[in-house]
Formats: sequence, C-alpha cells, structure tokens
Amino acid sequence: MTGDRHEEPLTGAVSMAVRNDEKRGPGTSERPIPTRHRAEGPLLRVRRMHRRDLNRVWEFLKLTFRDVNRQTVEYQRPRSKKRFVEVYEEEGVEQLVFELEDEGRTTIVGYAECAFEITGSDNWMNQRYFEAREMRPLFVEELAVHPEVRGMGVGTFILEQLEHLARVRGCTHLVLEVAENNDRALKFYRARNFHKLDAAIFMAKKVKVEAELLPPRRMRTKPLGITLGPKPKPKKKAGKAPSSGKKE
Repeated sequence: MTGDRHEEPLTGAVSMAVRNDEKRGPGTSERPIPTRHRAEGPLLRVRRMHRRDLNRVWEFLKLTFRDVNRQTVEYQRPRSKKRFVEVYEEEGVEQLVFELEDEGRTTIVGYAECAFEITGSDNWMNQRYFEAREMRPLFVEELAVHPEVRGMGVGTFILEQLEHLARVRGCTHLVLEVAENNDRALKFYRARNFHKLDAAIFMAKKVKVEAELLPPRRMRTKPLGITLGPKPKPKKKAGKAPSSGKKE
C-alpha cells in the first residue's frame, strides 16, 4: 500500500459503563485506567490505523506483549519494527486501532490486525486445510489489549468488531494463533466459543552437555598400506651443562 488508509469508524462506539459482561471479579489484580465516578463511562472508538500511528502503536505492542514474550518460544507480535511497517504497506491487511476517550484525553488501549487471505512470505498456514472443510476464515494476526484496561470489555469489543468484519465480508470463521501457555488468552477465547484446530506443539528433550570433539580412540590394528609419520625424537634429559675444560 502506498497511500494512507481511511480513518472512518467501522461499527461506531460503545459506552464502557454499560458493558457488564467482563467486569472484574474479586481478587483480580488488573487496575483499569482511573476515571471519575459518573453515570457515563469513557468512550471506546475504533478506526483504521493511519501512517502517523505507526510509532505509537509499535510502542503499545511492545508494552502489551512484554511479559508474554518472556515466556513463549514464538514472538506474539511482529518481530521487528521494520516488519511492522512492512505489514502496513501490504495490501489486504486490516490494522485497527481502539482508543479510549475520557475527559478530553485519548489513549490507545487496543489493536487488531487481520487479513481475509493468507498473507506474508513467512506465513505457514495451509490454505488447503480450510478449503477441505469449507471454511472461509478471517485470519486474526494480532489482538492486543492494554494491561491497564483488562476486564473492562475492551477485548470483547475488539472481537465483536472482527466478527462484524467477517460477516460483512462473507467469512465463516475467525482463526487466530495463541501460545499454549498463555492461560489468560486461552481462557478468554474459550469463553467465546473458540476451539482448537490441528496445530503444532513445540517439544524439547534435554541433552547431556559434552565436548564437541570426541576424545582420541585407540585402533585395534595398525593401518595397512599407510606410511605413518616419523617417530618423534626422544626428548633429552635435563642435566649438568658440559664442561669446556680438559680433564685433569
């Protein structure tokens, strides 16, 4: 893509105050972005990402996936900022920014990246798998929620937006990848009727650490037809220095 993307809202906005499906339960450690107690909560808006958002969104992704990436084999976000910018330039990729508006301040609290077909030279998805099952997926490449607003319904709104895109484009499924040890994400998706597809599992076996080169090995017989090198000269024993005078 060479031009800037449109920024019009997609499905509009939703008031966070009336969303009760993801309120925090007792003992939850998440702390939402502070707001004043009032009848109406902050407003959550969605728009397509603009070129000027690249730096802000990249910093947001680093913050969001910082702890997760310390515990997973694969990066759960674009591997580098260069790759992130390249994705913006690719055709067929939707990059959505979710912003929270409160008291005149705007904060990025969510990001979603999706495509209607398999994209990227480093993608290992098998299109035939979905064709054989009559699936027309919307591929969710990234889904991120700010750590400070977890439990406020932001993740639910992001999924509703993605499902809306899937419906209007004739897609039958949302397909995404999640680390198997990311318990929070797995619980979130399973509670919203996601199920596991045929997927790879990373496996490892501990190997005893040894020297790279094997120690010398004595042969059973002398080699035939091979002339070995000359025998090393015996080392002289250390003794007194010879006298230069004649014997008396």
